[in-house]
Amino acid sequence: MKDRVDFDGGTLSLEQVVAVADGAEARLGGPGFRARIDAGAAMVDRLLNEGVQIYGVNTGYGDSVTLSIEPGQVALLPEHLTEYHGVGLGNHFSPLETRAILAARLSSLGRGFSGVSFALLEGLAALLNLDIVPLIPEEGSVGASGDLTPLSYVSAVLCGRREAIARGVRVDASQALAAQGLKPYRLRPKEGLALMNGTAVMTGLACLNYERARQLAAVCTRVTSLGALALKAGTAHFEAGLFETKPFVGQALAASRIRQDLLESGRVGGPGRLQERYSIRCAPHVLGVLEDSLPWYRAFIETELNSSNDNPLLDPVKDAVYHGGHFYGGHICHVMDSMKAACASLADLVDRQIALLVDARYSQGLAPNLRGIGGSGASAHHGLKALQITASACAAEAQKLTMPASAFSRSTESHNQDKVSLGTIAARDCRRVLELSEQVAACGLLAACQALELRLASEGLEPATLRGGAAETLAFVRSHSAPLREDRALEADLRRIIAVLRARGLHPYGVRP
Repeated sequence: MKDRVDFDGGTLSLEQVVAVADGAEARLGGPGFRARIDAGAAMVDRLLNEGVQIYGVNTGYGDSVTLSIEPGQVALLPEHLTEYHGVGLGNHFSPLETRAILAARLSSLGRGFSGVSFALLEGLAALLNLDIVPLIPEEGSVGASGDLTPLSYVSAVLCGRREAIARGVRVDASQALAAQGLKPYRLRPKEGLALMNGTAVMTGLACLNYERARQLAAVCTRVTSLGALALKAGTAHFEAGLFETKPFVGQALAASRIRQDLLESGRVGGPGRLQERYSIRCAPHVLGVLEDSLPWYRAFIETELNSSNDNPLLDPVKDAVYHGGHFYGGHICHVMDSMKAACASLADLVDRQIALLVDARYSQGLAPNLRGIGGSGASAHHGLKALQITASACAAEAQKLTMPASAFSRSTESHNQDKVSLGTIAARDCRRVLELSEQVAACGLLAACQALELRLASEGLEPATLRGGAAETLAFVRSHSAPLREDRALEADLRRIIAVLRARGLHPYGVRP
């Protein structure tokens, strides 16, 4: 049975957005919810009839707010807004990302303060449920007034214009709608602005990035455990009492996971070094930065997700119109800027761990570069030498991208949008850092598993003697990559593992709900 997510004005979790992105059905609330939504549209109609001036409904947009729109032209205004924002550039968001974007917009409009009709929500839900995915260029948003240009492509597709991916095929939007028996939607006053003037792009991406970051933390923790076992490290650096003296919850969680992995493996006994090098000894402290940040990341993302973030807002119960700036994506930008730095630090951590494992000076007797062949032919083989170079290159690129996007705010649109969030740029940067960090993590999995098997072999033991989470992860890696004996290209092996990570399919500690 297909999963279902209800959009009824209640609180939505970021996991539910991810579920919709993955293909869950979007179901709208019942009659009470419909009445509450339509009350906003009725309020817009009443205020127009009374001659009340409402930004973007009977005025020009942005710096053109001083222009009054003739009554006969009001109905055309949403169409023009959609059209002139058709200036997106760059690559297109993936269908997964676009579905997350649609879910985020549907959540915000469903709060009931955007002055839209229930029919508009039905149109958005239909795009999701009938797999009509607007083709949205990634570049062109400064994150205030929201994600205007990228969201214009959602508005356009609803109206039968521009292009969509329908059932996996790129087609004109009009064809995609007609194939499902849908007519192009006619935007009511305020609805073009309500669709476009919000933070749905950065918020949808943030939901997906959060899930990937949570997985990355778990995978890098397991890589640390495998590396510690291969280096014959004991549990001393990960004891509970030690972390009670500096009580960061996420830091202690990382230490506990590593300690448990070591104890369950059946391999602890050491002795290792009195003090391991920092990339092992301080791994919980590095991992803990991300683990301890995840709760406030979630709080910021889910608050934005469950907010009304367009302008103006209308409250039919209080009969109030609010002109403000909730489209400003500063909170999401801050989360994404922080997340990308924390994830890049994990990439650097794993790169340093790989460097220890491949260097015979520091690997506690393992073969140089973790080559898997001994004897007279060994000198011609170079093991994982190049893999470490690739990991280092990816880690360096990830670190390079950690400059906070929020530091580059600028004035746009005739100095009306004179302080902008750049939240969508931060979210896209964060996605790229996650991609690079996942690549480093895949390299770390291969290196740590190779090192651990060499350690076992040096003691006359088989991999089957390993226990616990370490054994599970070794089995996972070996299902995608055979042990390295003689030198061979490892790109295909790495890409198979990376594909699992990109699909959010590896959770060593069962952290996914």
